[in-house]
Amino acid sequence: MADAPQSICILGGGFGGLYTALRLSQLPWEGTSPTITLVDCNDRFLFLPLLYELVTDELQTWEIAPPYTELLAGTPVQFRQAAVAAIDLDQHRVSLGDGMMLTYDRLVLALGGTTPMDMAPGVAEHALAFRTLDDAYQLKERLRLLEASDAEKIRVAVVGGGYSGVELACKVAEHLGERGRIRLIERTDMILRTSPEHNREVAQKALSDLGVWVDLETAVDSVTADTITLTYREQTDILPVDLVLWTVGTKVNEVIANLPLKHSDRQQVVVQPTLESVDRPGVYALGDVADCRDAEGQQMAATAQVALQQADFVGWNIWAALCDRPQLPFRYNHLGEMMTLGTSRATLTGLGVQLDGELAHVARRLAYLYRMPTFNHQVRVGINWMTKPLRDLLAGSAS
Repeated sequence: MADAPQSICILGGGFGGLYTALRLSQLPWEGTSPTITLVDCNDRFLFLPLLYELVTDELQTWEIAPPYTELLAGTPVQFRQAAVAAIDLDQHRVSLGDGMMLTYDRLVLALGGTTPMDMAPGVAEHALAFRTLDDAYQLKERLRLLEASDAEKIRVAVVGGGYSGVELACKVAEHLGERGRIRLIERTDMILRTSPEHNREVAQKALSDLGVWVDLETAVDSVTADTITLTYREQTDILPVDLVLWTVGTKVNEVIANLPLKHSDRQQVVVQPTLESVDRPGVYALGDVADCRDAEGQQMAATAQVALQQADFVGWNIWAALCDRPQLPFRYNHLGEMMTLGTSRATLTGLGVQLDGELAHVARRLAYLYRMPTFNHQVRVGINWMTKPLRDLLAGSAS
C-alpha cells in the first residue's frame, strides 16, 4: 500500500456498513492505515431483527439501537452523521446534506432501503411502515392512543405475509389480547413463501392461536383514515380499520438508484462475486442495495444475515486490494432462519435443528446477542438480560 493514507468511505451504518467498518478496523494494515469514515443520517445503529421487542417493551432502545459513537469508540473509524446528497464517481467525491464534501479511494454503498408507501392510494397518508426506530415509536404511540380510547375492539390490518408482517402481527395480537382484531393480508396464496416448512407451520399455528385472521390471495386497493379496501378473487370489500401496518417491499435509496452504474430491475447495483461493482473498480455494494450472486452463482436475498456475511468479505477485499493481495469471492453460509411469534414464542430452523416455543425464543435471543456489533455491547446487553428476572421480582415485591 502507498505511504499516503488511503481513504475509505462507507455510506450507510446498517448491518452492511457498520460491520464493514468494524471489520476494516480489525485488519492488520501495512504501513500507514487508511482513513475510514462511516456516514449515516441517524446517530444510532439499529439491530433491526429485534425492533419488534421495542414495541412491546420487552427491550429498551439502548439495547437494540446503541449510538455509533459508543460502538466505534476505541477504533480508528470516524463517524459522521449526515444524509448523502450526491455521489460523484468520476471525481471520487461524496456530497453530504450538511454541506460537507468527502473524497475517497474506496467507496462502500450500504445505504439500505426504505419501504415503498406508494403501492396503493392512501398508503402514504394513512399506513405505518415498520423499518426504523421512528416507525416503532409511532406504532407504540398509536397503540397507546387506541388502547386509551373507548373502542370495544381495536382493528389492525398488517399488509404483507413475509417475515416482518408475520412477526409484527403476532406481537400486536399478543399485546392487544382479547381487544385486538388483527388481519394479516397477503397477495399470494401462502405466507412465508421462502421460509422453511417447519417455520411456516409453526407460524401458522401461532397466528391461529392468537386469533389473527389471514387473508390470502388478497390485494389492497386503497387505505383511508378508517377503512381498508380489499379485493379477493374479483370481490371487493371495504372494511373498517383503526390501524394499517405496511410491510411490503423494499425501495433502493434514490441516490444509489441514480448512480451511473449497472443496476438490476429493482435498481440494485450489480456486483461481482467480490461485491465490487461490475463496471466501476473500487466501488463496493452490499445489503439491500446490491444485486449479488455468490461464488456458486446463487442469488442473494436482501436479509440481515446476508449483509452481515457480505460485510466480512467487503472489509477483507478492500484490505486485500490496498495491500496488493487477491480478493475473495463471496461465499454465503446459510445459518438458518428465526422468527419471533410473541413475547415468549419463536421458531428456528437451521444447521440441522428445528425448534419452536420458549426454547426457540431463548435460542433466538442468544443468537442475536452473539451478533451484536461489539463485545462491549454484547456484555452490557447480556448482563441486562440475565439480571432482568431478578429486577422484575424485586420490583414486584416492592410494589
